[in-house]
Amino acid sequence: MEIPLNSAWRKRLLVSGAALLCLVYLVFSGSLFLASLFAERPELTSLQRAARLDPGNADYRNHVGRYFALVARDPVAAIAPYRAAVQLDPHTARYWFDLASAYQVLGDVSNQTWALEHAIEADPTTPDVAWEAANFYLVQGDDEKALREFRVVLDNEPTLAGAAIQFCWHINPDADMLLRDVVPARSEAYIAFLNLLMSKQETAATAKVWTALMATPQPFELRYANSYIQYLFDHKDTEQARLVWRQAAPRFGLSAYLPTSRNLIVNGDFSLDVLNGGFDWQYEKQRSVTLTLDPSDFHGGRRSLLITFDGPGVNDAGIRQFIAVQPNTPYEFSAYYKNGELEGAGGPHFTLQDAYTREVVYDSDELKEAGFWKSASGEFTTGADTSLLVLRVRRLPEGSPIRGKLWVDDFHLTAKRQ
Repeated sequence: MEIPLNSAWRKRLLVSGAALLCLVYLVFSGSLFLASLFAERPELTSLQRAARLDPGNADYRNHVGRYFALVARDPVAAIAPYRAAVQLDPHTARYWFDLASAYQVLGDVSNQTWALEHAIEADPTTPDVAWEAANFYLVQGDDEKALREFRVVLDNEPTLAGAAIQFCWHINPDADMLLRDVVPARSEAYIAFLNLLMSKQETAATAKVWTALMATPQPFELRYANSYIQYLFDHKDTEQARLVWRQAAPRFGLSAYLPTSRNLIVNGDFSLDVLNGGFDWQYEKQRSVTLTLDPSDFHGGRRSLLITFDGPGVNDAGIRQFIAVQPNTPYEFSAYYKNGELEGAGGPHFTLQDAYTREVVYDSDELKEAGFWKSASGEFTTGADTSLLVLRVRRLPEGSPIRGKLWVDDFHLTAKRQ
């Protein structure tokens, strides 16, 4: 439809209408701009002006409520602007939480619960929302709802997994129920649960969590498996430790570190990297001892372990390996060594001990006076209750000064054929 502009009054009318629209737009835009400026100021009068200039902005109403609640310490006065905010925007959980907090201060549990449930409805998967809700329900004694919200936390915020699982255990210390109904199939949640159970000495329950962890394809760090294996060593559960290592090693591309019937000692020729955990070699710094992988001199494989002694107080070289064995079983051990100008009374020995009773089942002769690769070997039978041995390079007599170099390589341990 065309409007003819062939008369002066029609032209003036059109121009006036356009000018009026521009004026209205400028006034509206100016109000919004002024409102944003006032909203940035922390004074109550400025915040109230912002809310008046932009009455449809829920955030400005919420700012006024927060001033009353947090600055003026007047939760009664905060209720009205908070309720105005949730009426304008019922889909923002933060507004509902602020309203719930004001009701909490007033001791109005009924309205606090109402506001909190609206917050969850507005944002059911955000961890911050779920965390606040879970703690509220926990205080109110509503364990079922608290566990429901803690599951949301566990499912969405790995950094809160440890704290969340502790609350869950406090509510109901039942590993089967928590695995079934609360802990999601996520590696971070399972690791947090596993760590908690280890701290509580719930060894039987840790096996269930480990099974659940291995059932999920989600990645996790090898150190958690090593930590669990060490826990099992400490609690004399060798069989579970063996199972954990058999399952963990292939998952991390470490199948070469699995013991075999041909050699129960892992990485016996030091051709693989030393993992310092699990059933591989473990090491710790000892005074006056230095450990080095030496690719220039070896008996088998492509490198050996060079142990350099330089001073007093040496009891142990600081390298060891745990080996799972069977009780009442004969075994054959062998290893190679060479040394360079070892000085001091006595000398180092290859020693195999029961990891729990500390009974020595094999102790080699002194590893001295061998400027070439020389074998140390022997046979022994494990005790009736022996399930785990520890292989060490032990210094005898302990504590006396020793200086020089010792290379060790090609460790083997096998069950003796009957």
